[in-house]
Amino acid sequence: MNNPQTDNFPEGPSFRRALNARYRSASLWQMVFLSALLIAILSLMTLLYTVADGAFGYVAYEYKHDPTEFSSTPLNELGKDELLSILQSNLSAGAFKKLDNEKPMASRSHADLYSLFLERLLQIDTKQIWSMTDSFLHAAEIRAEATHKYPDAQLEFRSWLTPQFLSSPMSSRAEFAGVRTAILGSLWLVGIAILFALPVGTGAAIYLQEYASKNWLTKIIQTNINNLAGVPSIVYGMLGLAIFVRLLEPLTSGAAFGVIDSNGRTVLSAGLTMGMLVLPLIIINAQEAIKAVPDSLRQASFGVGATRWQTVWHHVLPNALPGILTGSILALSRALGETAPLIVVGASTFISVDPSGPFSKFTALPIQIYQWTTRAQPEFHAIAAASIIVLLILLLSLNAAAILLRNRFQRKY
Repeated sequence: MNNPQTDNFPEGPSFRRALNARYRSASLWQMVFLSALLIAILSLMTLLYTVADGAFGYVAYEYKHDPTEFSSTPLNELGKDELLSILQSNLSAGAFKKLDNEKPMASRSHADLYSLFLERLLQIDTKQIWSMTDSFLHAAEIRAEATHKYPDAQLEFRSWLTPQFLSSPMSSRAEFAGVRTAILGSLWLVGIAILFALPVGTGAAIYLQEYASKNWLTKIIQTNINNLAGVPSIVYGMLGLAIFVRLLEPLTSGAAFGVIDSNGRTVLSAGLTMGMLVLPLIIINAQEAIKAVPDSLRQASFGVGATRWQTVWHHVLPNALPGILTGSILALSRALGETAPLIVVGASTFISVDPSGPFSKFTALPIQIYQWTTRAQPEFHAIAAASIIVLLILLLSLNAAAILLRNRFQRKY
């Protein structure tokens, strides 16, 4: 009697043809997946190269005023006391007093005073900048062009990403603008957002997964959480404007704590808004991490007489913590790179004062990048490219710290 299973199984040449067809199909899909990986890597490299192309390159510049008008000593030999004396003699009394009020001039570093000397007195005038690619491939042509067009200008290969760029506040001149205030503002925003969203999101996930009954109300709540994860960020900005900036202004402005020189458009309002933005992501990721904990751990805990809370605290949560931290890394990345909600809540596009607390005015790196890219001058585009590199480094650093923390909990539990 024939067996239908063995009759349908190919043999001989038919078997080899079927086997070869399966291998060809497997090889084809392998090539498709490899191509997708190569395209992703190529796209990332193109992005990084485009950013770096604008952050480095030749710059032709000249001084609007002759340095010999202020001192016969060469610029590179001016000491701190000489720079302070020159600034005090040539700046107006009001301008010098304003700078002194921001930070005492006598306590400023030599580099800070030299930067003020260049910005306020010599006034650098950037004539033209060239990209990194042109600077490497057409260096001779660039030198000839600069000599012909700008005979009095100096030509140098400049990195716009410098220690001074990282440590300087905002300025109306791109040559002296920095991202210190924006970096501090971004760190304040991320810190407040995570402090608000991580415990609230984890608590909500624990309740929904471990305590809530599986009924129609729970399903509606779960569906809304999933939908909120896809809501455009500008909507969260409008929500933050209505709740934190206006409704809770006595709290977010600091008026309830005696702060009188602020309004609701503070770093606290922005941080809470960003916390609301990433809250659905944290809840969803925390739920998935809790689901991944085997039920055998729960049953074993119940079997020795532990309560549900003891089971959650001592067994479920420690084992789910690495997955919860992974979700927080994704939330951190989104919060750090958002722009639209911050514009609605009231982020400043120009601010030279560092945020000193949750009730301070603020700006953030994405806001600065957006503001600089909208300027017509090419030197602002160059510092915008440098700011993008700073943002990427900051993002990778924070993510690395979160990954190390997650790996530590994985080894512990």
